[in-house]
Amino acid sequence: MPSQSEGRPSEARSRLLTTATRLFYAEGIHAVGIDRIVAEAQVTRATLYRHFPGKEDLVLAYLDEVDRAVRGQADEAVAAGLPAAGTIRALSESIAQGIRSPGFRGCAFLNAAAEYPDPESPVHKAVLAHRHWFLETVTELLAKIQETGAEAAARHFVMMRDGAMAAGCLFDPVLVCETFLRGVERLLQVYAATDYDGPEGA
Repeated sequence: MPSQSEGRPSEARSRLLTTATRLFYAEGIHAVGIDRIVAEAQVTRATLYRHFPGKEDLVLAYLDEVDRAVRGQADEAVAAGLPAAGTIRALSESIAQGIRSPGFRGCAFLNAAAEYPDPESPVHKAVLAHRHWFLETVTELLAKIQETGAEAAARHFVMMRDGAMAAGCLFDPVLVCETFLRGVERLLQVYAATDYDGPEGA
């Protein structure tokens, strides 16, 4: 007898993606097989393949969901209408909140890149596209404070963010976030006061 989800593909797709997102993030992409996702989402394999022709399609949809969430954080920080430095602080605090949240297991994109190292892989390319957008977003915000050195300062910010995301699932997340937020504050101070030319300038 067909399950209720069989008659409502959009609901089935949502359940599949929610299940895959939870498992991929918590346990790793390669560690989670299609059979596990199908079982926990309570759909048939035929339903899964109707929405996602292969596992890679499901992985890409998972990363797209995470990308949307991160973009939403950035949009929310910008929508607050704060000065550029305040927006950077708000974005940093949202990153810190994520690190302090239960079940935090690092950056989904860095985790995916580690599992898909081939630069020609669509998954690897999706990771790079997200990171390019994030760097560009931070660069644009910093350029509103001053244009000189905005990209170098943004690279410094992203590097601190990457370090905090990596350390946050290995060490005390509260201390990691305190260190990250202090680093962001120092970066903003140095950047606003000097012709910033990179991390060594801080």
